[in-house]
Amino acid sequence: MPSNEETLYNKDAKESATNNNRKILYTHGFKFLDRAAYISSRDLEEQKESLYNPWRLCPISQVEEVKCILRLLPIWLCTIIYSVAFTQMASLFVEQGAAMKTTISHFKIPPASMSSFDILSVAIFIFFYRRVIDPFVGKLKKSDSKGLTELQRMGVGLVIAVLAMVSAGLVECYRLKYAKPGCLHCNGTSSLSIFWQVPQYAFIGASEVFMYVGQLEFFNAQTPDGLKSFGSALCMTSISLGNYVSSFIVSMVMKISTEDHMTGWIPKNLNRGHLDRFYFLLAVLISMDLIAYIACAKWYKCIQLEGKRQEHAEATSFKV
Repeated sequence: MPSNEETLYNKDAKESATNNNRKILYTHGFKFLDRAAYISSRDLEEQKESLYNPWRLCPISQVEEVKCILRLLPIWLCTIIYSVAFTQMASLFVEQGAAMKTTISHFKIPPASMSSFDILSVAIFIFFYRRVIDPFVGKLKKSDSKGLTELQRMGVGLVIAVLAMVSAGLVECYRLKYAKPGCLHCNGTSSLSIFWQVPQYAFIGASEVFMYVGQLEFFNAQTPDGLKSFGSALCMTSISLGNYVSSFIVSMVMKISTEDHMTGWIPKNLNRGHLDRFYFLLAVLISMDLIAYIACAKWYKCIQLEGKRQEHAEATSFKV
């Protein structure tokens, strides 16, 4: 294979200019894919006969697009586990809240309404990030960069997700301590107030600001001009796959924890189970995912584009 792109097929150079698509600069990663743009003697003969088979010879611009997608996939895989933690807010968090004290005087608080603290947390942390964290990080870097990079923000989101699961696990430990295990139904059988769930909802909201916003900006910025919708689709698929992975983890936990006629970690009556262990398990899984994410983020090389909006200057901004 040639050491540069000069001898590789580059048919789409003029077409990309007319379509206002920025040209992707040649990269040396995934070099085996360059074989798709290598012009063989058979291709030269077909060109003389005005024949072109796109299944035998691809422009180097298409090869570089494939390379960009392959570099994004490890980062995308690391975001799926975060969606597992986010899913708990609409499932086990509600079950946990139903088993706590939900009454204030004569007013009963619906457990699902606690997600409003997640919304408040998102609003507060967006303002806090834009007005406090961004200027502070910019002063520390002493450069023109605007605070944390997308990859750094996603990493912070994973760290806060770990804190959310630890917080939920600690609340469950205290809920069990003040619960009545002899009751047939666990709804409202614990004297611990449902407002002890506020920190875990707040942590989830804060992690959304860093993870989902940073994730969307990152995938849109790092996909070629003709594949911007694909970058947005990656964000949506990570959320949907997170729901499937969450269901799989719950099924596996229940299958293993119910052996030898045990009640399991997540029974119908939470007072007889150990939901706290499940939360701590998720904290461990997200911590492992964070380690893998840091390795993938250090390996990642950002897209390099040619033209007036060329992003060479931003290449170092994606370092962890």
